[in-house]
Order: sequence, then C-alpha cells, then structure tokens
Amino acid sequence: MQKNIPLVVPEVNSEALDGHENIIANPNCSTMQMVLALKPLHDEYKIKRVVVSTYQAVSGAGKEAMDELFDQTQMYLKNYHSRDKSNKIESKNFTKQIAFNLIPHIDTFDKDGYTKEELKMTNETKKILDEKIEVTATCVRVPVRTGHSESINIEFEKSYDLESIIKILDNAPGCKVIDERKDGGYITPLEAENDYTTYISRIRKDNTNPKAINIWVVSDNLLKGAALNTVQIAECLMKKL
Repeated sequence: MQKNIPLVVPEVNSEALDGHENIIANPNCSTMQMVLALKPLHDEYKIKRVVVSTYQAVSGAGKEAMDELFDQTQMYLKNYHSRDKSNKIESKNFTKQIAFNLIPHIDTFDKDGYTKEELKMTNETKKILDEKIEVTATCVRVPVRTGHSESINIEFEKSYDLESIIKILDNAPGCKVIDERKDGGYITPLEAENDYTTYISRIRKDNTNPKAINIWVVSDNLLKGAALNTVQIAECLMKKL
C-alpha cells in the first residue's frame, strides 16, 4: 500500500507501471479476480459501492494448509465410520476444523473487527481502481483445494442495462461469462482449477436496488491470483523497453 509502489493487475491498471522504482507489488489474489470484473463496469457505469463475500480455497494458505484439509478429511471419515470416536481432529494451520466446515476468519483481526484479508480487499481495490469506490468484505476459508469464489454486489452511480452488463463482462480481458439459468449453468472452483480464466456467473439484478447487480466470480488463485499475474507484469515491462 506504499504510495510509491505500483499495485498492478495488467488487464486493469498497467499504466501504474510507468515510473516504477524497481519494486512492483502483486495484489491479494481475492482482490485480483474481483477487480478484473469491476474495471470494465466501472469504466461504463461508475461503481459507487461493492459488497463482497469470499469463499477462499485452502491453497491460499499454502501447501501445509492443503495437506491439513486432506488429513482432516481422512480422519473425519475414518471416525465417522468407526465406533472409536477418540481420535480428535486438531487444527494446526486453521483456527478451527476445516474439513466439512468453513471458517469466517482469514489473517489477523483489526481493532474494528475486520480481518487483514478483508481490509486488503478494501484498500487494494481503491488503490487499483478508484479511491471513491466504497468496499466492504467478508472473507471465508472453505474446504476447497484450489480456486477462490466471490459473491459480489455492485452498486452503480446510475441505472444500467443488464444485457449491456453481460456483454461488457464477457468481453473483459481475462474474463469469460458462463451464465445459463439452469442446473449447472455456472462455474465452480473445481472447474476453474488449472485455468487462467476468471469466470463470471449468476449475473442478475439486485431486486432491492435498481442501480445494483449481483455476480459470482471464480478464479484459480494460484494462477491468475499469483503466478500468472506476475508473468503478465513482466511481459508488460518488456513491452515498455
């Protein structure tokens, strides 16, 4: 968040690389996939407020966290089918059991009750897109191996056309809309794994606010959320030489 250090998602704000001082920051993985969807919408309709809830895979906490999910799952199933219930599941990388559970707590708590992860989404989005956008987040760790999912409510400054929103999102760099209003007509984190694309589904009007929409965004947090974005930054720098 240092002012002289660019925070970059190449599809969104590659111009921030101009005049860098040899240090460039990668945003938080959850922020990254969200701003990919927000950027083209903000350009067209001007976003006023964003309310986001994340469903973040254990891979975001590292290999040991992934191993713990697998180990806890095996132990839980073994205990479930056994008369011996003495094998208690202990958490090493999480504050509570992650197998067959979810944890509304990622990173440390701030004095106001928000976690560092939630504050990252707020502060980074404002730095990357627009300081005027209001952002509030709830970040949740879920028992998914890889791939972060987000439920995002977006309020615009003016009225919008839903068909235009869908077209804008489907043409957004790095994004693809999969939004069929039928069973399975959406993308889940399992389907997004090992894929560079950020998927957008469940695009619909907010029936309580004529200037707002709801969307579902899924992306592989190890690819676009980390490795791919870094490579794309390097490619942008090479083009500027």
